[in-house]
Amino acid sequence: MEPDAHEVLDFALGAAVLIATSVCNIATTAQRRMRQGSNRQTRNRDAAALQRRLDEQATRLNEINDRNAAAIESYQNIQRQLHESEMALANVNDNRRLYAQDPYPIHDSRKAAHADVDLTRSVEADYRVAEDQRRRAGVQTRQAKYENWEAERQKREAEEDVRRAIEERERAVVAVGAARQEQEQALQALQGANAIASRTLIEQEEAENNLRQGIRPVIVPTTDESRAARERLGYEEGKFHVAIAGIAGSGKTSLVNAFRGLRNSDRDAAPTGVVETTSTIQRYPDPMPKRPIVWYDVPGAGTLSVPDWQYFTDQGLYALDCIIVLFDVRLTSTDIDILRDCARFGIPAYIVRSKALQHIRNLANDMPDTDTDEDEDEDDGGAGARGRAREYYIQETRASVAQNLDAADLPEQRIYLVDKDSLAKVVKGRLANDEIDETKLLDDVFAEAHRRLGAVET
Repeated sequence: MEPDAHEVLDFALGAAVLIATSVCNIATTAQRRMRQGSNRQTRNRDAAALQRRLDEQATRLNEINDRNAAAIESYQNIQRQLHESEMALANVNDNRRLYAQDPYPIHDSRKAAHADVDLTRSVEADYRVAEDQRRRAGVQTRQAKYENWEAERQKREAEEDVRRAIEERERAVVAVGAARQEQEQALQALQGANAIASRTLIEQEEAENNLRQGIRPVIVPTTDESRAARERLGYEEGKFHVAIAGIAGSGKTSLVNAFRGLRNSDRDAAPTGVVETTSTIQRYPDPMPKRPIVWYDVPGAGTLSVPDWQYFTDQGLYALDCIIVLFDVRLTSTDIDILRDCARFGIPAYIVRSKALQHIRNLANDMPDTDTDEDEDEDDGGAGARGRAREYYIQETRASVAQNLDAADLPEQRIYLVDKDSLAKVVKGRLANDEIDETKLLDDVFAEAHRRLGAVET
């Protein structure tokens, strides 16, 4: 027995609705699981389950297509039945016309009457059956057309739901891949952070060991720090910037005054004292207009406020053009660190020992023939105690500095022995009887300024 077209289409409609609902549920479930899934295994399982469900819905969609084909075939059968009914009705009408023309050519009136009644009944019955079949066929045809259209619509909706579900699955696969990539990146970041932490710990331990051994860390300022240091120090293009640096009490402020041709008692001189008086770096332009040099009085290193190993970078000395490393008694490790930093930054450095006359007098007083006075030194051309003290002071200082530079693996360089009063006289163009290296120091500093800027008045 063939299935009724109405039943087929009802089944197809129900199946399509079921598939659409299932697909929507699958998509909703996939979205919810993708939002809630927090690890790769869960997402992989969800993607696999979604793929299986999609395969099942594809199979059901094929079944709907088969049912639709059966409905179409049933509709065609109904059309054939309708055609047959119409043919039967046409035959009945033909018989009635023939009967009307020559009902029965017999002479028996009774038999003719019965035949007429039977024929009429038969024709009327056949006509009623044909009409009923025609009406039912018309209703079924219209219903079949509507149901076929509805099935096609449901089919299209189901196909659209399947397409969306496939897109959801593809997005889920992409999300799984992205989650896997994020997990790998997070793992790499964690490994990188662990490596940095380990390296930082090792560097910290090395720095602590170096500090215990007296080895200071190397600090390299950034470009922004260099720019900020120049702004803070008032660095000007077209001028030569010279810093006088060294440990506290070495006479830096007095030397700054002498470079400017001033004595400590002069009105425009930088303030000096027995203890360290400079707490922040001070800027002093040279008073001679044609000498574009700026002198900087740098706070003493090695104090509680200025740790020696941070001295060079904290004071911003790397931003200046020239460094004079000044010491009084002996070259210290702080002075060596400054020289090493100057070499690292390519900054010209001059080693200067201050208070030359004071040291020579002290040495002369400690020599065995202290009974000779200064007049005797002048009479014998300085061959007395003071002359010997001067010669010893020069040789001992240069030998000591050379030894310290060699021990620090720094190249040998000239040592300048000066006195503030003699330097101030030389700056003013006056004769200094006790001069040692004052003129040479000025010439070398001015030569470096000339090399940087061009013509500089000496």
